[in-house]
Amino acid sequence: MYSLNVPVPGAVERIASDLHPDLVAFDSVRERHTLVCKRLGDGSVARLQTQVRTALADTPAFEARVAGVDYFERPARGDGPVFYLAVESPGLRDCHRRLCSTFDPVDDIEGDDYVPHVTLARGGSVDAARRLAEREVDPVTWTVSRLVLWDATYEEPAAEFRLPA
Repeated sequence: MYSLNVPVPGAVERIASDLHPDLVAFDSVRERHTLVCKRLGDGSVARLQTQVRTALADTPAFEARVAGVDYFERPARGDGPVFYLAVESPGLRDCHRRLCSTFDPVDDIEGDDYVPHVTLARGGSVDAARRLAEREVDPVTWTVSRLVLWDATYEEPAAEFRLPA
């Protein structure tokens, strides 16, 4: 399974690190943080690279902003709750929409249902998620100038795509 991901900057990693001690109430805590732009499915890396390059032609770099924390009580996939960093980015939403015209949206989590976020933890207590969602975090804004084709099988990047400034 491949996805196209937005690498997160060190400042976002620091927020995740600061929240880490409070995530013990969850069944699993993410150690690697990323922002999924679009799930691409399976296929050859060469074919996916060509499709992504075509879909992203003339897509400029864009701003993204961690605006706070939130949770999905009952996520469409996997165990809930999912506690996450909420991301605001009209440019990311536009990029996601472009990619949905090439790669079918995953039901209930992409297309109109797409919620940009960085998952921090999942499973466990909804009450813990609700309490943590009341916390405030310092906002972080960054420019997304590259996207990474992520290979979930090997848990490593398979390719990188630069977005023009």
